Parts: sequence; structure tokens; C-alpha cells
Amino acid sequence: MRVLLVLLALTAPALAQREAVVSAHPLASEAGLSMLRAGGHAIDAAIAAQLVLSVVEPHASGIGGGALLLHWDGARLSHLDGLAAAPARITARLVDDADGSTLPAGAVARSGRAVAVPGAVAMLAMAHARHGALPWEALFAPAIAAAEQGFPMPRYLHQVLRARATALAALPATRTLYFGDDGQPLPVGTLLRNPAQAQSLRLLARRGPAALHQGPLAEQWLAAINAHALPGWTTHEDLAAYAPREREALCMSVFERRVCSAAPPSSGGVAVLQMLGLLERWGIARHAPDSAAAAHLLIEASRLATADRRRWVGDPDHVGVPADGLLDRAYLDARAALASPERAMARVAAGDPPRRHGALPADAAPLAEAATSHVSVVDAQGRAVALTTTNNLNFGAELMAGGFALNNAMTNFATEPGSAERPAQNRMRAGARPATTMAPSIVFGPDGQPEIILGAGGGARIVDAVAMALVEMLVWRRDAATATARPRIGAATGTEEVERDSPAAALGPALTALGHNPQAAVMNTGLNILRREAAGWTGAADPRRDGRVAAR
Repeated sequence: MRVLLVLLALTAPALAQREAVVSAHPLASEAGLSMLRAGGHAIDAAIAAQLVLSVVEPHASGIGGGALLLHWDGARLSHLDGLAAAPARITARLVDDADGSTLPAGAVARSGRAVAVPGAVAMLAMAHARHGALPWEALFAPAIAAAEQGFPMPRYLHQVLRARATALAALPATRTLYFGDDGQPLPVGTLLRNPAQAQSLRLLARRGPAALHQGPLAEQWLAAINAHALPGWTTHEDLAAYAPREREALCMSVFERRVCSAAPPSSGGVAVLQMLGLLERWGIARHAPDSAAAAHLLIEASRLATADRRRWVGDPDHVGVPADGLLDRAYLDARAALASPERAMARVAAGDPPRRHGALPADAAPLAEAATSHVSVVDAQGRAVALTTTNNLNFGAELMAGGFALNNAMTNFATEPGSAERPAQNRMRAGARPATTMAPSIVFGPDGQPEIILGAGGGARIVDAVAMALVEMLVWRRDAATATARPRIGAATGTEEVERDSPAAALGPALTALGHNPQAAVMNTGLNILRREAAGWTGAADPRRDGRVAAR
């Protein structure tokens, strides 16, 4: 408890001369820093932080979900894909039953059917084998301690539980962990323990991802999804066959920096880079940061990028994705020419990027609001990690096995497969990974070394949060704390949004006069940033969640 009290006393931004970890919870950040103190590398710190998040932020991410990672080893940038994948046995649509009947979409989203083959642990084990310095088992100690000894109910977890109290209190696993006898979430600050997850973490520490993909946790996983009224498709063979992917990160020169982000099947990386390219072309630097003119450009960039990512991004192992064409200079010039500084575009459609491959796709369905969490790490030798991790929706499929939540990543596929003439890029296929808006990113300074390490949670809103933060820092020269706290504006959900009860909401009338239709919305992004300054690394955690920076 003493460590927690010290952490709660930290304020953002934090200044570090040498190394830092920022995550969505103080205990996770401190777990990462403890690995650096013990001689670990950035990847060791990121893994330890993610494992603690599985305990203390169980709704957003964990050992039952998927993740994307960028890693800088001091000379080379690598990108690992540990997204959850579709099992081999599927139908054309998630709502199609084997007998040809159609299932209710709402029921399917929180069911065994929605659970995809998990990938986060396997990907982290691959990253550790390549870049880690500490023993794999040592990385689990802080998470096991949090699960066994307990941690105070966090404010944001309490909010999530209240939002779905009826559904979650009806489930024995979540009711036992997080609810009182009255069916209401336990108060903020109540000591929570999760002995079942502690046992699962011990198995993973001893046996690695094999415990989840072939061992005793696999049995618990399959039992949980098959016990549901809408059982899952995943089999022993699906779990055993899963393998992480190494991909080439997407990078683009913009605002006098090299910005790198996640590649497809992330649609978030493409969209962030497109937005930055458009905003540079429109000269957003000429506008005041909090002006309606700047908000107008941010929304128009988001609308154009959203149309493209929904139409063109899918799993590149299964379909041609024109990522290079979507970032082509001439293509971005043409997209930028569609917008006006005086008036909102009446209609925004996907473009026709060069060097595309495959059939013309149908429009994909919007991605649902997701949970998701982000960890940024830098160590004393300049190695850096940007790790974004997710269960998809809060508490995923609302099923638990071994004390952890199971993802519902299958809902991230397009709801309609399209036709033979116009197949959807993001259609559901056996073994495919659905498109995601996660966008872990690293910005490289003029010296070729990492200058900004960032990412966010929040579903489709991740794209706007990351892009806006980069504009704040690279264009308007604001610090990391200002960028994380900045009122959110965007259109990545398919609706033009301004953050409710913030200064951005006051821009509504001016935006309406420009032809927009802004809606006030709660925008609980979990944007976490580390930034290199002349005096050392600064960091900031999104005030909308429970995050902290741990640094030295």
C-alpha cells in the first residue's frame, strides 16, 4: 500500500532524466519501472506493465485479448502484431448460425461466438525472446502480487462497472470480483483481489503462452465460450495454431519529423498518418489551437481518413491493402483538395488510391466503441516501446476464464461480407485478424532517435486522439500534459463529435455555421505520452482515466 500512496502523489507531467513508463494505472507504471531498475530493457517494462493492467484494468485489456507493438532497439524499428484472430470454423457473417438462421446482433456481441483466438501473450513472448533482458518469469511478479494481495477499486473501472452493472452483476465471475450484495459495484477504494487470475499468471510465467494456447488455460478458455447459450467457434486446433506476425511499420515524413505507426490490419496507423498529411497541407499551423477554424480542419481530416480506412483496410495476409497508396503524396494532395477552409464537405467518400490490389471492396461497418489501453516506455539506453492492447469492448464478450476477461474481437469484422463483385476488405475469414483502430506510434526527431512515444484507448476515437496530440506537440509546440488533456474533437466514429462538458463543446455553434453537425459526446480516450525534451523525458497520462507516469 505504501507504493500505491507514493504513486498517487505523482502529478503529470513527470520529468525523467533517464527512463520512464506511462500506462493507465499507477501500479502498472510502477511495475514497468521496477523492471528497468532491475536492469531490464524497455520490452521487459512494457510486458510487466501490461500484465498488471490485466489485473487492475480488467475491462480494457489483458491476457485474453490482442495487442500491437512498436519496438525501437536503438538502431531498428520493429512492429509485432498480436491481434486476436478468427477461428477456422466460421460463417459468412457473425450473426449467421450454422442452420442458416440469423441471430440477434446485440446478443452475439457479448457471447462465446464473439470470442476470437487471443494473441497478446504470444506476441509479448515473441518480443521478449528477441529483446528482453530479464527472465520471463520475473516479469509476472508485480501482476501476481496485485492479484493476490489486492488493489483499490480504481475510479475508471468503477465507472465501467456502473455503466453495465445489470449485465455484469448477473455474471457469477464478475459479480464475485467487483460487486456487493446489493448488486452495485463495490465503492472506489475497496480492496479487490483476483486469486484465479494470480493462478493463471503463475501458469503463464512457468510455461509461457503454451499454457494458454495448448495447456490448462486453453481448457478453461474453451469451457467458458462453449458454456454460453451462443457458443464459440474456437477449437483446440485454433488456439494451438495461433502465431504472432512481424510487420513493417508505416512511416511518413510530416511536420519535419518521421512519424511511424501500426500497419494493417491496423486501420488506426493509416488514418493517423493520413490526418497528419492532410493537416500539414491545409496549413493548420496558421490557426489558433482552440479556434473553430482549427477544429473544422481536424474534423475534415478525420472524415476523409475515416472513409478511407473503413473501405480499404483489412488483414494483409488475406487481402491486398493499398497502404502505400493511401499515404502517397499525390493521393493525399488530391484528398486535401476536396476540403475547403470555409465550408464542411457535404459528403465524404473513400478515394481511389494508387497501387491498390484485389477487388473493389464494399464499405466496412464502423468499428464499435472499444475498451483498449496503451503503454509507452523508454529505457536509459534509448530503447522504446509503444504497446496498445485490447479486449475490444469493455470486458470483451463478458465471459471470464481463469480470472481474466475474454475478448469479443470478432465484432470488429465488417458486418456484411459484400458480394463477389464488391467484397469487403474487412470481411470475416478463417484465420484473419479484424481491422482495428489501435495506433501505437513513435515519432523520430532530427537525430533519428525517438522523440515521442504515444498511443491511446477508446475505439475509433483512438485515431483522433493520437493525431490531435501530435498536432499539439509538433505544430503548436505544446507539452505532453496539454496534449493528453486537450478536449477531444473528431469524426472517426462516423459522427462529428466534440467532447461533452469541455471547451470544445463551446465551438458547436461556430462549427454548425460552417456546415458541420457536431454532437457532444463522452470521449474517454486513454491517451498516454512520453516526450523527449532537452532536459530529459517528460510524460503524461490521460486525466480521463487512472493513469500515471513512473520515472527516474
